[in-house]
Amino acid sequence: MFGEIFFLYCAVVIVVCGILSIRLRNPVHCVLLVLLLFVHMAAVYLTLQAEFLAAVQIVVYAGAVLVMYLFVVFLVNLKREMRMPALVPHPWVGYAIGIALCGTLLWGLRFFMAGGKDVWPYEALREATHTRALSRELFTHNFLALEVAGVLLLVALVAALVLARRQPLPGTAEDSPCETYGEAQGIEAPQSGGQKGDAACGRDHKTRDGGLAR
Repeated sequence: MFGEIFFLYCAVVIVVCGILSIRLRNPVHCVLLVLLLFVHMAAVYLTLQAEFLAAVQIVVYAGAVLVMYLFVVFLVNLKREMRMPALVPHPWVGYAIGIALCGTLLWGLRFFMAGGKDVWPYEALREATHTRALSRELFTHNFLALEVAGVLLLVALVAALVLARRQPLPGTAEDSPCETYGEAQGIEAPQSGGQKGDAACGRDHKTRDGGLAR
């Protein structure tokens, strides 16, 4: 009885955290909700007597993948909300796709809980330990999916580096310490390619109020 109540509690928390992680605007809050989701998924694995999967869930997802998410969030350092053009013209199209995916998942779970051997080799999984059965299924029948998941993680890391890299405008140089100081003091930045004194920030610069500052 306690196991069923605990399983339902974890299931509700997983669903709520998943919905909030895509609805909240603060990316850090979304990452924290994903962390809570991973922890409760590990608890679900423990109720199913899959201790190895629970440990992998904590070590790999909560310990590695989630750290990469935080790395991407802080590396990109979004100053304002970015609104991307929608892939579909109306929101109800997305709702219909979500309902269709949930229906497909429930349809597959019905066969799995009924013991259908034509969907998943459930009996073969029960014959071996969790670690051996998981590795056998991953590296035999799902090897392509495993490699695709690894490539997706690599693509996410490379994309974060590309987004965070500073892109100077064509024909301009990187900001110098003089330009940074001038912006802080309300002074217009000197033009590049000037005299030697310009590079050393020794010439007079025009302030925003019309005065001169050295």
